[in-house]
Amino acid sequence: MTERSGDAPAQHYGGAFLDRASDRRFDPAWLASAMAHDEARYLPLWRSRNRFHPGGHGATALPGRTGGDLQAIADEVVFLGVAEGRPLFAIDLSSRESEELQGWLPAGEWQDLRRFGPLLDRREAAWCAYARGMLHWHRAHRYCGHCGAPTESWRGGHVRVCTREACRRQIHPRTDPAVIMLVERPATAHSPAQCLLASHQRLPEAVYTTLAGFVEPGEQLEDTVAREVAEETGVRVERVRYFASQPWPFPAQLMVGFRAVAASVGIRVDPEEIRDARWFTASEIRAAGEWGDDASLQLPRADSIARQLIADWLQRSDAQR
Repeated sequence: MTERSGDAPAQHYGGAFLDRASDRRFDPAWLASAMAHDEARYLPLWRSRNRFHPGGHGATALPGRTGGDLQAIADEVVFLGVAEGRPLFAIDLSSRESEELQGWLPAGEWQDLRRFGPLLDRREAAWCAYARGMLHWHRAHRYCGHCGAPTESWRGGHVRVCTREACRRQIHPRTDPAVIMLVERPATAHSPAQCLLASHQRLPEAVYTTLAGFVEPGEQLEDTVAREVAEETGVRVERVRYFASQPWPFPAQLMVGFRAVAASVGIRVDPEEIRDARWFTASEIRAAGEWGDDASLQLPRADSIARQLIADWLQRSDAQR
């Protein structure tokens, strides 16, 4: 039985920082008026990169006049919702060369959201993640998966429709669910509490983080937690408890966080996925460096739910001492 944590921390890239105004997606006249409104704001993206002020000090939001002019050369425009009383759109400029766009944009730089995302406040981070995720979905679904004909954007960018009259299949945005879990060993009379972290093949060698994996058809989330931990480390778990969730648009995941208690302690890693996995004490984790440091042990990025799971475990370990 899964128990929901009542005091789970707010997660970066998530949060209701705008009214998605889904009813407006069905109103072409309102959308056209909103796109041309001086108070509208546009979040530009270029080849999966968001636009930031120099040094990553905030995300670039173009005024309505500039965004309206850019629509003529944009690949897609998506209505995100109403934020702070203003219509907010995402605009994809990927088919243009960056030099073409310089005259339209204020000083800044195109960067992966993972680089500057941790510097943003939660509101801007959530908007940028939403924009990135929606425009990735559009690029990945330009053709109908049923008949192969081109698709076109509809309903403010929240549906794509096959252009073949005999098909007209509708395609809706999708998010891939994945579980991410912190496995712990409670303290005993002979040993302190420990948690299981791993060095993943896809990450820098010094980074040790939580385990994670995609949900397969027919699985409950709790089943996925147990399966992934066993497959990657050979450890069996019990008492799986929900922690929190985080949208992770890299490119289109929803990370569902869990805590679990180890029912076995021996580790046998899957070398295809994991370089190394170990049990760590709280003192060892506190001595670790940040991602990108020179430290031999580094923690996951501060904007990730993996880091929040570790921080939560450290806090609970302190409370139990």
